[in-house]
Amino acid sequence: MIYHHRAGPKRLERLAPGAEPGTFSRFSLEPVGATLGALLRGVDLREDCDAELLGELERALREWKVLLFRDQHLSAEQHARFAAHWGELTDDQLVSPPIHEPLDAYVEFTRDAQTVGLENEWHSDGTFRPKPTAGTILRAIEVPPTGGDTLFADMAAAYDNLPEPLRSRVDCLTAVHDWSLGAYADKYSGRVEELRAQLPPIEHPVVIDHPVTKRRTLFVNRLFTREILGLDPIEAETLLDLLCRQAEIPEYQLRFRWQPGSIAFWDNLAVQHYGANDYWPQRRVMARTTFF
Repeated sequence: MIYHHRAGPKRLERLAPGAEPGTFSRFSLEPVGATLGALLRGVDLREDCDAELLGELERALREWKVLLFRDQHLSAEQHARFAAHWGELTDDQLVSPPIHEPLDAYVEFTRDAQTVGLENEWHSDGTFRPKPTAGTILRAIEVPPTGGDTLFADMAAAYDNLPEPLRSRVDCLTAVHDWSLGAYADKYSGRVEELRAQLPPIEHPVVIDHPVTKRRTLFVNRLFTREILGLDPIEAETLLDLLCRQAEIPEYQLRFRWQPGSIAFWDNLAVQHYGANDYWPQRRVMARTTFF
């Protein structure tokens, strides 16, 4: 079966029905994508955030799904301190070590000729967990001269633009998420059975209500969704492929070009992301904090 995107205009609504756009006094905000992504200016994240600023950032995150910053040259301690405002911190490895203080959840990682990036597939982080991670704060330390962008896709817009009969159909379906697919199976070869005992496959709805905004949001991805339950296997495979392809539609996307000190702060339940691996074997160094 050949899948064709429908040509013509898309339904591109940033907000849930009835929701009002936010007003912000502590920073300026420049839209980047049609339904997601805003570049914020006037905030110095090296300084501790007061309650008013945190409240405005929270409203902006829920409205825009991805907040982007430039020239934020944070120390590891400052990065971890900012992340600690947003939830229970975790080191988003397959099996996270204990987190006793914010800095325990701070991770710097390098991609170069020896360590190849495996982020170039559309996905949401940790959907193989009973409780997927809620958000990530990613900061660029060193970037290649060209390439290495991160792309984001709005999965509420992806759901909104499914044909109505298909939306109704997928609303009640359940999918199995399994970390031991593709690149992860290769990365942890030799430990797959041991780690699968700790993190067995888990079921999630194909469509979720976002816990804060209540937007209906497509919740399957290429990297971790193994199958849709309750359907003929061939039908299930075809449907899963069709749903995963929704992240590929440019109208639902933004593309962020990194600079040293740039930050992308995203709602992991609202968007998928894709780390373009077009810079190998050049060097790219990033810092990450993740929270539930």
